[in-house]
Amino acid sequence: MTFSDLGLSPKVLSAVEASGYTTPTPIQAAAIPEVLARKDVLGIAQTGTGKTASFTLPMLTRLEQGRARARMPRTLILEPTRELAAQVEESFAKYGQNHKLSMALLIGGVSFGDQDAKLTRGVDVLIATPGRLLDHHERGRLLLTGIEILVIDEADRMLDMGFIPDIERICKLIPAARQTLFFSATMPPEITRLTEQFLRDPVRIEVARPSSTATTVTQRLIATSDDAADKREILRREVAQVEGFKNAIIFCNRKRDVAVVYKSLQQHGFKVAALHGDLDQRARMAALDSFKTGEVDLLVASDVAARGLDIPDVSHVVNYDVPIHAEDYVHRIGRTGRAGRSGVALTLVSPSDGKYLDTIEKLIKTKLEWQGGAPDAETLASAGPRRRTRGGRPAGAAKTDAAAPTAKAVAPTAKAASPAPKAPARAPRAALAAAPAPAPAREAPPAQRAHRPDNATSPRGSRNHSERRPAASPHDDAPVVGLGDHVPAFLLRPVRLKRA
Repeated sequence: MTFSDLGLSPKVLSAVEASGYTTPTPIQAAAIPEVLARKDVLGIAQTGTGKTASFTLPMLTRLEQGRARARMPRTLILEPTRELAAQVEESFAKYGQNHKLSMALLIGGVSFGDQDAKLTRGVDVLIATPGRLLDHHERGRLLLTGIEILVIDEADRMLDMGFIPDIERICKLIPAARQTLFFSATMPPEITRLTEQFLRDPVRIEVARPSSTATTVTQRLIATSDDAADKREILRREVAQVEGFKNAIIFCNRKRDVAVVYKSLQQHGFKVAALHGDLDQRARMAALDSFKTGEVDLLVASDVAARGLDIPDVSHVVNYDVPIHAEDYVHRIGRTGRAGRSGVALTLVSPSDGKYLDTIEKLIKTKLEWQGGAPDAETLASAGPRRRTRGGRPAGAAKTDAAAPTAKAVAPTAKAASPAPKAPARAPRAALAAAPAPAPAREAPPAQRAHRPDNATSPRGSRNHSERRPAASPHDDAPVVGLGDHVPAFLLRPVRLKRA
């Protein structure tokens, strides 16, 4: 089958041929005729199979007829991240080179004025992230009543990561007679139920098993310890020694870890860039462009780079952190092994990552291979060199008795306590209210408190604190409110008042 068999217009076929494509992928071959037939589509395919062209090409064919009006776009494409939105804009520019269609990109980090100017002239294709789209609508600068086609890309992430209220609100602003297209690499059953309110009798196109990984990607696990310095050292070693290395995307779960790993690699002489959601749009695009052009070999990123980014020639993906959500693993390693190329995905696994690894293996229905053989629990716990502190003692090692605080030697030793006395019966509330308040007891001197018998009780019937904590402080007799059981030493120092 070729693209000419799918019903696309001659202008679109000419642009596809100029791009060097001749044979459609399975998701494209199945989805394009259904989109041209104006049916709602729920498309599920593993990442890197050409889902973007599955809605881009038929939309261009349909948009050849009609004309855009001011502030009333004809089609709307919603993306979860700015990078994906910019990438879809590039696809429309590439495949729509023979069309005179106007586009607008509504994403954060860009001036409202420039975006508003494009909307005023009228756009055929509006590509947006939900937040910036609603901002323009609330300002009265955008009308969604002329939308003919709505595309929700990366649908599982759009619905699963807090976009549900925004998506529902946007759908209510769009005519009910619209055509709706959902495309995603994963579609869990609970997310599928949510799509029922957005789609009408959809055609479900599933060209690969849900949550499957590409067969062109070699997946391996590497044992590390829980120590952050050890993990960074193992990461640097693997990146420097791995065979067939050209470039790599290194994924971290948290944005602050992205900054730490980026700084570590940079200090050790690696060509590296960082990408996460807290960077402004200019810095994010600069980091992505430097990686695409080969200016840097390593891109340390959060999951903002895990979804749909099309960087064809990525040789390796490294999961510095095991992803908490198993679906993210599928998307992360999908950044390599694209367009028929081979790729390698390495995942650093520490002892605390066991439950996340089990969830991933259940999702992809594959037992992942350990590099150098599967380690036992003891080997996994001690993986990597031990980090040493300034004093030369390994991190996490117990302090010696000589280094223990002197207060511990003064504290009384806990002995076998006698059974606790029965608590007195609680008096009626009225009687308690009428009873006079007890006089505050005078605090015993520290020496007297230190030698109080272990089975002594307070006037309220509670046992001495030394029973609950063997190494009690000499100041621990009276209950403390607001600071827990321990009072810092500096709070117990006498206060000197200056005389007027």
